[in-house]
Amino acid sequence: MKRVAVIGFGFMGIMHSRQLLVSEGVELVAIIEKDVASVAKKLNEQVGNFAVGEVDTSALLKVPVYSSLADCIKEQQLDAVHVCVHTELHYPLVKEALNNDLHVLVEKPFVLDVEQGEELVALAAEKKRVLMVAHVVRFMSPYQKLLGFIETKEYGDLKFLSLSRFSGVPQWGQWLEKQKNYGISGGALFDLIIHDIDFAAFAVGVPSELSNKTILPGKLSRHDYVSATWHYPDSDLVVRIEGGNVFHARFPFRAGYTAVFEEATVSFSTSDAENILVSGHTEQTTIPANDLGDGYFNEIQLFYAALQKGELPEKYSPESALETIRLCYRHAE
Repeated sequence: MKRVAVIGFGFMGIMHSRQLLVSEGVELVAIIEKDVASVAKKLNEQVGNFAVGEVDTSALLKVPVYSSLADCIKEQQLDAVHVCVHTELHYPLVKEALNNDLHVLVEKPFVLDVEQGEELVALAAEKKRVLMVAHVVRFMSPYQKLLGFIETKEYGDLKFLSLSRFSGVPQWGQWLEKQKNYGISGGALFDLIIHDIDFAAFAVGVPSELSNKTILPGKLSRHDYVSATWHYPDSDLVVRIEGGNVFHARFPFRAGYTAVFEEATVSFSTSDAENILVSGHTEQTTIPANDLGDGYFNEIQLFYAALQKGELPEKYSPESALETIRLCYRHAE
C-alpha cells in the first residue's frame, strides 16, 4: 500500500484526491494546503473545465491537513506526493519531495524554466525516484483512440491533424491573482494550449519546423492565443495547433481534434463529448468517446504501476514533458 499526500487543494488537487480514493493499493494519508481551513470550503465549490464528479466529502474531511510538506513528513510516512499547485511552485516543491526520497506526480506544465526541469530530471535519476508529469490528455479516451488509429493505420496514413482548445479567461481559484502578476503562470500557452502541443508531439513526434505562427496577448500573458502549423522532414504530414483564453470569462470551454487519414476523417469535440465521428465519402459512423474524466484515473494508474516497476515507460518520461516545454517556447518565438 503506497502512502500518498496531495499538495495543493484547488480543482486539480480535488480531482487527484478523488481518484486516489478509488485507486487500489494507494492510501491518501495527507492533504497539504497552505490555507488549512480552506479545504472543507473548496470541497463545496465547482471550479475548472471539468466536473470533478461525486466526491466522497466525508472521507476527504477525515484526511489530515498540513500547511507544508515539512510538517507533513514529521507525522506521516510517505511514499509519493501529487504536486497540484500553481506552476511557479512546481520547481521548489518537486525538488523538496525528491530530496526527501519521495516519488512525484506533478501537474502540467512541468516547469517554465527548462534548466530547472533538467535539474529535477537529474535529481530524480540520482535519487532513483519516479518523476512523472501529469499530461492528462494523453490518457483521455478519445485521444487514446486517435492515437490507436495513427499507430495501427486502420484508416491509412495520417495526412493532416488539427487540434484546438479554447476557454474564457479563468476566474476561479487564484487566477484573478495571476492577472495581477502578468506572465507568471505562463498564460494560456503553458496552461491550456500545452495539452494539444504535448499530445501532438506524443502522437506524431516533434516537428522540424513551425510556420504561420500567430500570438496574441491576453489577461494572463503575452501568449494567451497561439496558432501554428507543424511540418516534418521527409513527410507530407501537417499538424495545426490553435487555442487560447483571450475570450470573455463566460465563453464556454471547448476542445477537440480533426484527423484526416487516407480513408476517413476522424473528429471529436467536447461540444458532443459522447461520440467520435468517423466520416467517409458515403457514410458516417460514431464511436463512443467515453468519459474524459477517466483520463485522470488512467494517468494515476500508470504512475503507480511505474512505482512497482521502478521506472516509467519511455514515452511518459519526464524528459518527454520537458521536451513539450521546449516546444511551447518555439510557438512563442
